[in-house]
Amino acid sequence: MDQAAVAPARHKLTVHDYHRMAEAGILHEDSRVELIEGDLIDMSPIGQGHEAVVNRLTEALVLACAGRAIVSIQNSVRIDLYSEPQPDVAILRRRADFYATGDRAGPADVLLLIEVADSSLRYDKTVKAPLYARAGIAEFWVVDLQKRVVDVYRGPVDGRYKEPTKHYAGEQLAFVLAPEIVVNLGLILG
Repeated sequence: MDQAAVAPARHKLTVHDYHRMAEAGILHEDSRVELIEGDLIDMSPIGQGHEAVVNRLTEALVLACAGRAIVSIQNSVRIDLYSEPQPDVAILRRRADFYATGDRAGPADVLLLIEVADSSLRYDKTVKAPLYARAGIAEFWVVDLQKRVVDVYRGPVDGRYKEPTKHYAGEQLAFVLAPEIVVNLGLILG
């Protein structure tokens, strides 16, 4: 066999490796990276419009979820051994310790994940949506800043979501796993 034709083996980082890199000071708390399928991925810089929508989401979701679910902003969710993304918003099942002890939030804890997308729109739809669907995340929203629309992905089947539905500022959305929680998209999209 010709050695020149053999591609070098890829070393995938595990979640454990990722955390050890942070503990060793290789990754800093303010490093804008996330672990996706064993690769460290640089996250897009956050622009002012992105910040404003995350702030709107935070206010609307904290009010809607009060006493029912935990609103986690730009914190990690452990998907599997090789992926620990940092969605802009994760709505998590309530837990008395607010995930301070034991395992980090994982797919079984997630009611909804939300990404706010400007420059990351294609990545969120082609990489993160399939990742979340394979993990069985019941619902995923992409807030498209350019089109001022929320693409809603629901019902993962065989590692894929059905076609997303589009929702606009005049609408209200209920969470599929917590239908009593309703969000007015006008509060988010402005």
